[in-house]
Amino acid sequence: MLYDAIRVLAIAEDEKHRGDLVPHRRTRGDLKAAALLKQRGLWLNCDRRIVGTIPGVEIGDLFFFRMELCVIGLHGRARAGIDYLSASQGSNGEPIATSVIVSGGYEDDVDTGDEIIYTGHGGQDKQNRQCTNQKLECGNLALERSMYYGIEVRVIRGFKYEGSVSGKVYVYDGLYRVVTCWFDVGKSGFGVFKYKLARIENQPEMGSSILRFAQTLRTRPLEARPKGYVSLDLSMKNEKVPVFLFNDVDNNNAPVFYEYLLSTVFPLHVYKHGKNGTGCDCVGDCFDGCFCAVKNGGDFAYEENGILLKGKPVIFECGPDCRCPATCRNRVSQRGVRNRLEVFRSRKTGWGVRSLDLIQAGAFICEYAGIVLTREQAQIFTMNGDSLVYPSRFPDRWAEWGDLTDIFPDYKRPEYPSIPPLDFAMDVSRLRNVACYISHNSNPNALVQPVLYDHDNVSFPHLMLFAMENIPPLREISLDYGIADEWTGKLPMYDK
Repeated sequence: MLYDAIRVLAIAEDEKHRGDLVPHRRTRGDLKAAALLKQRGLWLNCDRRIVGTIPGVEIGDLFFFRMELCVIGLHGRARAGIDYLSASQGSNGEPIATSVIVSGGYEDDVDTGDEIIYTGHGGQDKQNRQCTNQKLECGNLALERSMYYGIEVRVIRGFKYEGSVSGKVYVYDGLYRVVTCWFDVGKSGFGVFKYKLARIENQPEMGSSILRFAQTLRTRPLEARPKGYVSLDLSMKNEKVPVFLFNDVDNNNAPVFYEYLLSTVFPLHVYKHGKNGTGCDCVGDCFDGCFCAVKNGGDFAYEENGILLKGKPVIFECGPDCRCPATCRNRVSQRGVRNRLEVFRSRKTGWGVRSLDLIQAGAFICEYAGIVLTREQAQIFTMNGDSLVYPSRFPDRWAEWGDLTDIFPDYKRPEYPSIPPLDFAMDVSRLRNVACYISHNSNPNALVQPVLYDHDNVSFPHLMLFAMENIPPLREISLDYGIADEWTGKLPMYDK
């Protein structure tokens, strides 16, 4: 989370000074973030002698930049495809390979998923064509020694992927063993070392396979999964993209009986409070220093592509009294759902929500919508046993996004005007949206960010959900509801 937050902040900071930068020079936020974290001693798993699984990294985790692989210790070499312990680092005085990146950079590679014919490194020209014989040294020798000692190797696959900020993704696909190696004449007529890697059994499904499967689901869902779909659009075309409903566990189809609610419904008195009829006069995209920027403390909450820069107690988006267009950078959450979400039946949580698209860290997911009730109304509804969600219970995880206290010891968090506690409840017993099926997790991958745009009453913000990390397709989205785990059975996603 920290790496992604720093990366987007670095790019946004350079955007402010774009006129002072070298023309056509692209800001490498990935390198800046990695350098800052390394300078502060915040790289993880820095002991390159780690062989096998990396603590905190799951099969299927994905990354947009190779430098991030270095930051977390998954693959320690920013350029080379083979990471290894040198002879001086190894316990037996011989080099040992720890990980490889399979990205199709060598013309003799063959990848069938569970088995890989991996070409050693070296001997290529700038067009990735083999131009000289490879040598049994460095990473090539390390892979051969890993085969000899039966040591498992981490495999990361890199490939082009739509929706990636870098144009590529790197997916951790688990552990493989080098089962054989040989020296062969490659397609270009030069000698290359080839290694056959076989995936170790009884591991979770490969993340790269899930990515390809999700691509099929987005366009041909019934072909990919002929059984299990209850609805191909739970929102009944209220959302800009369809919300799927999938159940291959039992015959429960309860979500189709709720009326879909596109956005939170507030009492009329909320719109009367603080209504001053003022907005920005921006004709095009809003700019730093405009009326709405000032309302947000002088800085916009989002970068140009709609990624959350820093969490705030409340974000003031442009509203109906602003002259800027709907495409304005300060109207991110009100533009609605943009990723194809799927409500699915879960044996663990009752119902859950996952995306068929890759969701970038800091990206908007959806609103948590319901019918707003006052405290008095909520007490009556509670006695009736109706489903209520209390916004005040959501932890302030927005404060964690863009927090630089771990990077700069003298960093002072911005001071924001105090806002009153959220003293209301949301009724989702009859009308609800996709967010109501998101499950609870004390270590979530999404956060709740209060946002105002259609009124100025800070006591009644919209609850907008943003990703705290890169969320791969088909991985469950989770929130911290601020309750003990044993109370999760009272949440909406557990409704029978």
